[in-house]
Amino acid sequence: MKNYVQYGCGLSAPKEWINFDSSPTLRIQKTPILGFLLSNKLNTNFPENVKYGDIIKGLPVGKNSCDGVYCSHVLEHLSYQDFHYAIKNTYDILKPKGIFRLVMPDLNNLIDSYIENKKNGIKQASVKFIKNSGMGLESRQRGVKALLESTLGNSRHQWLWDLDSTIIELEKIGFKEIKECKFGDSKDKMFKFVEEEGRFHSAVAIQMTK
Repeated sequence: MKNYVQYGCGLSAPKEWINFDSSPTLRIQKTPILGFLLSNKLNTNFPENVKYGDIIKGLPVGKNSCDGVYCSHVLEHLSYQDFHYAIKNTYDILKPKGIFRLVMPDLNNLIDSYIENKKNGIKQASVKFIKNSGMGLESRQRGVKALLESTLGNSRHQWLWDLDSTIIELEKIGFKEIKECKFGDSKDKMFKFVEEEGRFHSAVAIQMTK
């Protein structure tokens, strides 16, 4: 039987895949008493087939057990160090020749947009850049959900990458056949169940094998 794992799945959890997320909201939802007590405070309701799992610490998945792994707009939420833990743990759970596809915001595209805005005389080019990068803090949120997110998780971007720098780090881990990819171009048709075209716009999208 083939195994396909998606981590950082959010609410996109196709039944054909094993889906993990490390959201503090999911952790609470999966905790019987706490989940019941705070159910009216949580705006997000994860599908039942989403499992709690943190790729930084390692997913509850055997080494060399996955035919495919996918993550979309996840790795930019990790610190530089945690990014490396994540891709190393991804490498470990893949079978030899297994496929890993990742998608995340493209720093190069964000910088190009900033420069273009400056050339066009847009006075708030820097504000647009910070907002689009997802790294700034526009306002300090309050309430139960905000407290939990700041304590247990991180919804803000921590580190942004471009294509070249990402490939270098993947090569260090040992990934092979690393190449830029596009929506729906994988020969393994299982990826059609997890990929969303909009996620690939202005993004770093890479496919590789172990």
